Amino acid sequence: MRRVLDLPFLVILMGIGALAMYVPAVHALMLRDHAEGRAFFYSGTLFLVLTLLLAVATVNYRPRNAGYSHLLALVLAYLLLPLMLAVPLREAVRDTSFANAWFEMVSSFTTTGATLYDAPGRLAPSVHLWRGLVGWLGGLFALLSALAILAPLNLGGFEVSEAGPDGIAAQYRDTRAVAGPDRLMRYAITVTPVYVGLTVALWVGLLIAGDDGLTAFMHAMAVLSTSGISPVGGLAGDRAGLAGEVLIFGFMLFALSRHTLPGAVAGAVRRLPDDPEVRLGLLLVVLVPGVLFARHWIGAINDPLVNDGPVAAISALWGAMFTVLSFLTTTGFAADGWAGARLWSGMEVPGLLLVGLTMIGGGIATTAGGVKLLRVYALYKHGIREVEKLVHPSSLGGAGPAARRLRRQGAFAAWVFFMLYAISIAVVMLLLALSGIGFEAGLIYAISALSTTGQLAGMATEVPLDYVSLGAGARVTLAAAMIVGRLDTLAIIALMAPGVWRR
Repeated sequence: MRRVLDLPFLVILMGIGALAMYVPAVHALMLRDHAEGRAFFYSGTLFLVLTLLLAVATVNYRPRNAGYSHLLALVLAYLLLPLMLAVPLREAVRDTSFANAWFEMVSSFTTTGATLYDAPGRLAPSVHLWRGLVGWLGGLFALLSALAILAPLNLGGFEVSEAGPDGIAAQYRDTRAVAGPDRLMRYAITVTPVYVGLTVALWVGLLIAGDDGLTAFMHAMAVLSTSGISPVGGLAGDRAGLAGEVLIFGFMLFALSRHTLPGAVAGAVRRLPDDPEVRLGLLLVVLVPGVLFARHWIGAINDPLVNDGPVAAISALWGAMFTVLSFLTTTGFAADGWAGARLWSGMEVPGLLLVGLTMIGGGIATTAGGVKLLRVYALYKHGIREVEKLVHPSSLGGAGPAARRLRRQGAFAAWVFFMLYAISIAVVMLLLALSGIGFEAGLIYAISALSTTGQLAGMATEVPLDYVSLGAGARVTLAAAMIVGRLDTLAIIALMAPGVWRR
């Protein structure tokens, strides 16, 4: 095991990806889908042999800077692994191209959930399982990389809460000493059993609620990884009903903060009610549906289409709460009552609302995408303090050194990231415009990719957008945006110019 851990991180990831191909191979064999089973079995064997050869060739490789090496491996993983993962998908789906399979794997591995196969019946059950499994592994990879790689480099949102006077966390100044294989192994041993256990628990709960085995398993993986990948086109095609939605709602709360996942953060466990990410996330989950619900009484009370009594009101309120949490955590599932919530509120297509939620995103060091709740909270606290200083110029902020650090250095780092995020949206929209995509569609596509919420494209406009109609250039642009959104723009800057970020 020591020799395995000393291998380059990318080689270890290739081995895990190759071994994962045997899961849909066994599943296809059980269903007697021999063509799909051979595609995954042969591909897994091929890449496992290739991984062993690379392991032998790199067994004595020792990087001079472990932190920089792991950050580079993190970027290369999103660039190279989808090429490997797309091979069995291309072989199992004979009427698709390798470019389409690559886009699908980029979307799955970045937990975006955007798909080129809108008709669930087009793909075999084992192929659906492969999509969901890649998304689930991508969520675990994002979780571990945030805790073991980005945190020591003061990235991924940790720069907001941990930054010292010079913008670098004191305990993470020597990245060579803390971002090595031992840290990765420690977090893998701690977090993976919890991640797997929560997935199994939700799977069993959905089975009891009435879902079939594959649908329940894939929805459980989709919720824990926030990928939203479904074999039946979302929750509208499942059989769990309201009980399943309640279960999924409870497990989506784990994407609001890293403190909700046992073992994810070293040190003392803080009280969840005191966590600013949890408080802000729950506030949005209550406030936004409340505004939609109240809008009915303001502007749509006399509309007979939405005035259906208390049962319809409760269904609409629940549908709004579930969907708000789903898009806030960038999962992308919509409740059965969401259509009623739109009619109840008088808003046929609340696209701007969903766009704003996905841009905010979930907690740092979770599987969710977006700007992240802690960064938004830091900007909010900074804004409140600035208003207080306008009213009382000689006042003291108080609340302790941690709160002052959050309002000053933390807010500055959050503003830098927000500006980079806005520039990324503009660049992606410009590239999509060169492919002939209009402004509104380009904005939705760009935010759905950068926030890793592929389902946003089908729900944010009056006429649902799809990825099938896009050209090759637009798909490459969106795939690159998915990778940038999952990696974090600050991580890319730290990779290209590490001296600038450390200063």
